[in-house]
Amino acid sequence: MEATTRAKILSSCAALLLGVTGLAGCSADTDDDAPPQAASPREPGADKSGGAGDDSDVPVIQPGLPGEPAATGGAVTTEEPAEWNHSDIAFVQMMIPHHAQALEMSRLAPKRAENQQVRRLAERIEAAQVPEILLMASWLEEQNLDVPSAGDDPLDYDHGAHGHDGMEGMLTPQELKELAAARGRAFDRLYLSSMMRHHEGALTMADRVAVDGSALLVRELAADVASSQAAEIGRMKELLESL
Repeated sequence: MEATTRAKILSSCAALLLGVTGLAGCSADTDDDAPPQAASPREPGADKSGGAGDDSDVPVIQPGLPGEPAATGGAVTTEEPAEWNHSDIAFVQMMIPHHAQALEMSRLAPKRAENQQVRRLAERIEAAQVPEILLMASWLEEQNLDVPSAGDDPLDYDHGAHGHDGMEGMLTPQELKELAAARGRAFDRLYLSSMMRHHEGALTMADRVAVDGSALLVRELAADVASSQAAEIGRMKELLESL
């Protein structure tokens, strides 16, 4: 997904969810030294502010071969991005609590993990998923849809009525207690095995919205989630085998 789209959305969402501190927004630099453009006569169809009007009036110039004149082609057409559907909403509203649990698990590592590589992995997971939570929350707000809190049940948002499965790979409250009670090498092994299952659930959810979703931003986010978490699963398998 384009970096400018991410920056715009992230900057509007700094106060949302989990007490996460705001992320700095980015704005495009402007070239104040650029020479002024010469004014051109207003053409029929231009808007009152001097804009070009409908993009369909803009011809496409096809350069010719050396020594041959350029040709004028058909008009430029732009395709509107597809609107979201229920699969997009189900993915985003379920993935926020899903990510929130991964943060809860990872924030146990600094005081419980024995292996330094496990601690660093937990830090990377937190660093990746906090911005994604903010992005998803901001997108829901832009659509005037409810933003779940960390502990919300997705069924509260009526996803079950549309035939959607729940959040995949989630730990039960008892499993979270067992993870919090573990220390040292026992924590390392339990954290890795639990987070692998958690990530595999996220991959299942991302695959689902890739097929059924229609919103471009949501599908791009799902692709990012799938790519990063698949790589982390591979790393966790290696770590678990070494312990």
